[in-house]
Amino acid sequence: MNNTLNIVGGGMAGSEAAWQAAQMGVSVVIHEMRPQVGTFAHQTGNLAEMVCSNSFRSDDDEQNAVGLLHWEMRAADGLIMKMADRHRLPAGGALAVDRDPFAQSVTDRLRAHPNVTVKEGEITELPTEGHWIFATGPLTSENLGAAIARETGAQALAFFDAIAPIVYFDSIDMSRAWMQSRYDKGGTEEERTAYLNCPMDRVQYEAFIDALLTADKTEFHEGETATYFDGCLPIEVMAERGRETLRFGPMKPVGLTNPHQPDVKPYAVVQLRRDNALGTLYNIVGFQTKMKYSAQTKVLRTIPGLENAGFARLGGIHRNTFLNSPTLIDHQMRLKSRPNIRFAGQITGVEGYVESAAMGLLAGRLAAAEILGESLAPPPQDSAMGALIHHITGGAEAKTFQPMNVNFGLFRPVDGLKGGRRGRKDRYKAYTDRAKAAWTDWLSQSTLDASQPL
Repeated sequence: MNNTLNIVGGGMAGSEAAWQAAQMGVSVVIHEMRPQVGTFAHQTGNLAEMVCSNSFRSDDDEQNAVGLLHWEMRAADGLIMKMADRHRLPAGGALAVDRDPFAQSVTDRLRAHPNVTVKEGEITELPTEGHWIFATGPLTSENLGAAIARETGAQALAFFDAIAPIVYFDSIDMSRAWMQSRYDKGGTEEERTAYLNCPMDRVQYEAFIDALLTADKTEFHEGETATYFDGCLPIEVMAERGRETLRFGPMKPVGLTNPHQPDVKPYAVVQLRRDNALGTLYNIVGFQTKMKYSAQTKVLRTIPGLENAGFARLGGIHRNTFLNSPTLIDHQMRLKSRPNIRFAGQITGVEGYVESAAMGLLAGRLAAAEILGESLAPPPQDSAMGALIHHITGGAEAKTFQPMNVNFGLFRPVDGLKGGRRGRKDRYKAYTDRAKAAWTDWLSQSTLDASQPL
């Protein structure tokens, strides 16, 4: 059998899988359909291109599960985290990255690796031979999606993701807007000014909600049901749940003081976060939308400070495909009906850039170990990666399986700790301490070194 590892899809998961396997000495071929075959959201042919402007979320590895996942990936010499740290943007306690140079750096490192080859072109069928990882993500092509559906004997599950608009900084009226991170988080001036704020009084907020509710929206095909992931709800869907929903969500006015009117508390605040290192682009935080383009420009320009906004990218909505992994994928991340194929990334039913890359890291290591004739067990359930893979490969209820971010609810309880809000800080610290020990032990037990310098 050919001992080359073929990876379909060069996103977060595919790139990390390729890096891990190549570092372990395995020859890797990345099959990426872009730029020959485009997608709704991608703009380049680079590997690890981020199509959503949100950050890698919290970098706190003691009180936040995704921050713990960052720690585990760094400990495993993960390429995605290495390049994210290199191209980090100020974002308070979150990890945000400068998207374009980040993707370019990942692409350059993989193309320069002696064990990696990148082939452009679409894979449309599931191969019967060889070692394969499918990491095609939420934008799996129609032809490949149909092949997966035929093999699994059921229609692929799907929900919808929305992306937020990006605004040119020089088009924002700074006589109305101001720079401030919520609660002034961040130690440096750059961190404190990572966010830009546009205030609304009650009349402006009510008019904005009216405009949202009546704006033209993207229509779905007949018979297609719109099921959204809660972490990427379009703003108009949130508004439909109640007129105050946005004011208690992405538009909450807490932790901010308007220097133009310091004695007036805003009724609501729209926040924008720096989207590149130059500070020329800002994305509107939490403003994923399915409004049609003409409606977006009209509605968003009712926000104080954005009356003359120029948009580098408008928002949109796309279908997100994923497998019912608890019934289809084993604990080695292999398709049960075709064990020569592994799946990784969002298509397995994890949600988020970090989680996708983490599943790529595991799939790459597990596949490389198999090719090299080694036995490598999945990571322990007490680690963040172990908790996540346990959830998608059997821990979740198959009948109601939906994409999941990493969270402490996936972790086994720690004995002897008090519950409730007062004990949460100690409980989370206990989770992270236990996870770090479990992950470090798992890495040390493997005889395969995936940390060789180039």
